[in-house]
Amino acid sequence: MTFSEGGGFEGGRVKRRSGGAVAAGGGGLIGVIALAIYLFTGQDVSPLLGGAAPDGGGGQESSLVEYCTVEQANENPDCRLEVTIQALDTYWAEELASAGGSFQAPEAAVFEGSVSTACGAASSATGPFYCPADQSIYVDLGFFRTLQTQFGAQGGPLAEMYVYAHEYGHHVQNLTGVFQRADRSGGGAESDSVRVELQADCYAGMWAGAATQTLRPGTDVPYLQPITAEELAQALDAAAAVGDDHIQQQSGGGVDSDTWTHGSSEQRQRWFTIGYEQGSLEACDTFAAQTL
Repeated sequence: MTFSEGGGFEGGRVKRRSGGAVAAGGGGLIGVIALAIYLFTGQDVSPLLGGAAPDGGGGQESSLVEYCTVEQANENPDCRLEVTIQALDTYWAEELASAGGSFQAPEAAVFEGSVSTACGAASSATGPFYCPADQSIYVDLGFFRTLQTQFGAQGGPLAEMYVYAHEYGHHVQNLTGVFQRADRSGGGAESDSVRVELQADCYAGMWAGAATQTLRPGTDVPYLQPITAEELAQALDAAAAVGDDHIQQQSGGGVDSDTWTHGSSEQRQRWFTIGYEQGSLEACDTFAAQTL
């Protein structure tokens, strides 16, 4: 995935979060429980548990990067995240406006080791996630090493950007009321939990498909050059690597579709492709689909 030439990018959009360590017990453990319940069921129980930080944990913040050249955006993971979030901001502001909706950009933060959020406390083992309570995307950049070493993903720039776009898709769902309407209390191949995740995959595909036509504000320069077949294969490979069936197989157990919360590898690839090729909110309506 290659960013187009035409000037650099001011930083400051993505924050680096430090502090808010996850404790072994007490409030830290309660925060971990709160986040786990949210991630697996969609229910925000942090107010009920009384220990999760209500305001994101009060950790120190600084800008992830101050400025990125195009070359740095293409080669440096920090710059790639910074510029990808900016590109997602531009795309979704335009897309939701054209659909008659309102837009508010999410916060975005990277962390190492652990972080406190308004949904609870997270460790690096959590993986990237979106917290609706503080409307923030959280990323541990070490996740991509895990994706390659433990789950066999190829890696690559578009694979990383797919993950960012998926989490951003959850923010779009929060803005449009999908989170509020969906019943994420259960699992299964056709469950609302899976439909939420596959729709976020589809939204990621929408963004990738339009990124070469999405212009940087105030310019006639698109964010990205045309996606190559190899780059698209990297994104699809990442989608397959985080499929429920693949994760179950890699964990040494049998495949049990009744426990799925994110969808199979095939489902995740297919819905990303639907978004990439059809490029509309209507095409990504997984809740209207009779089968996933």
